[in-house]
Amino acid sequence: MQVFVTGGTGFVGAHLVRLLLQQGYTVKALVRPSSNLDNLRCLDVEIVQGDLNDPELWQQMVDCQYLFHVAAHYSLWQTDQELLYRHNVLGTRNVLAAARKAEIERTVYTSSVAAIGVGSSGQIVDETYQSPINKLVGDYKKSKFLAEQEAMQAAATGQEVVVVNPSSPIGALDIKPTPTGDIILRFLRRQMPVYLDTGLNFIDVRDVAWGHLLALQRGKPGDRYILGHQNLTLKQLLEELAEITGLSAPQRTVPAWLPLSVAWIDEKILAPLGKSPSVPLDGVRMAKQPMYYDASKAVRELGLPQSSLNAALKEAVYWFISGGYVK
Repeated sequence: MQVFVTGGTGFVGAHLVRLLLQQGYTVKALVRPSSNLDNLRCLDVEIVQGDLNDPELWQQMVDCQYLFHVAAHYSLWQTDQELLYRHNVLGTRNVLAAARKAEIERTVYTSSVAAIGVGSSGQIVDETYQSPINKLVGDYKKSKFLAEQEAMQAAATGQEVVVVNPSSPIGALDIKPTPTGDIILRFLRRQMPVYLDTGLNFIDVRDVAWGHLLALQRGKPGDRYILGHQNLTLKQLLEELAEITGLSAPQRTVPAWLPLSVAWIDEKILAPLGKSPSVPLDGVRMAKQPMYYDASKAVRELGLPQSSLNAALKEAVYWFISGGYVK
């Protein structure tokens, strides 16, 4: 069976492409002309260049049975608002329309727990929870929420669309890197003398890839499935990294107002003067509250694996070091 994949050059997409090939699927991957193709090198994949908003995109899909729409624009910079909505919302609308026109049998859309939002005071939430859009911090989260609504509307009109909401994946091939990969990198580079008192849900990126394939095979159209595993405080994650690497974990927390002040000055004052900002304001605002999730629905209904996070962290550490990310 031939599968069309968007976002195959990215972290989750690259692992999904590998899994699909291992499971006997033929893969056609949509990439932008400017994409870094390192994650797809030496793989038996048909690569097609294009754009999510191309009105003729359906023509690239006509020989495929299934679609994984993984691609998204990720940015926490407030200046990227227009790009986020164009790629994530309008792009998703166009990709789903193309799938309809090409008569794709089933689509798996990669949303994010960012679209669900967070519970109050570290509350663990599941797929039934939804923050109002005005409570979602930043345009990235809002754009992912609106893009997920496009997927749900397509499902409501009879299109077979299943939504998956990955939490924070960990592992190799984090080429960009993702925010979680950036935490690991800053720890390895000794650029984290202090930490914020917050927390996240983490999962092995290979389990996220399996979650996508299982959603294709077993997911209910119009439903969403959180692809997550373990809720950890940032302190617990850093202590795991310390145990793996032998490096010391930071011992002091920093009050949220301090990075908020730095980020506000960076984005609101220095950036308009031409200085590249170093800390995204929305990123700090997000981190003020723990982001904990319950993935039991995906475990129960899809059979989502729950692999060791320690092993995933070791994979990430080895990949970053061997890839020259750490001097």
